[in-house]
Amino acid sequence: MNYQITNLTNESIDEKELESVINKVSEILDVEDSIVSIVLTDNESIHEINKTYRGIDRETDVISFAFMDEETNPDNGVTDLGEIYISLEKTHSQAIEYNHSFKRELCFLLTHGLLHLLGYDHMTKEDEKEMFGLQEEVLSSLGIER
Repeated sequence: MNYQITNLTNESIDEKELESVINKVSEILDVEDSIVSIVLTDNESIHEINKTYRGIDRETDVISFAFMDEETNPDNGVTDLGEIYISLEKTHSQAIEYNHSFKRELCFLLTHGLLHLLGYDHMTKEDEKEMFGLQEEVLSSLGIER
């Protein structure tokens, strides 16, 4: 899976950690010839995105926009999976709240966003079990524990 990371914050992020998550998701789910855009942002920006596109007037941790249709995926063999927006501010606060590292929270949110782009969801208990199981498989296989 190819990717582009855009960091709209002043915070320095180890992109190799994000790359390892992308590669592991690709390996586990056998995803090839795909591209994803990852945007690292702040609470104010993700709040506006959440309000504009989801009608929810508050910040959130991660938002995924899937591009899985014929118009955005021309017949060139490459699938543009979409965009993932992650609030680094929210990532920090949730790492503290959940009592684990910033790295673990960021990698969790990226995995969560990638799985959404790949069609996974957590609307039912069965779907939640499958998606959350995959999240844990990805993170634990990379040695990223709570």
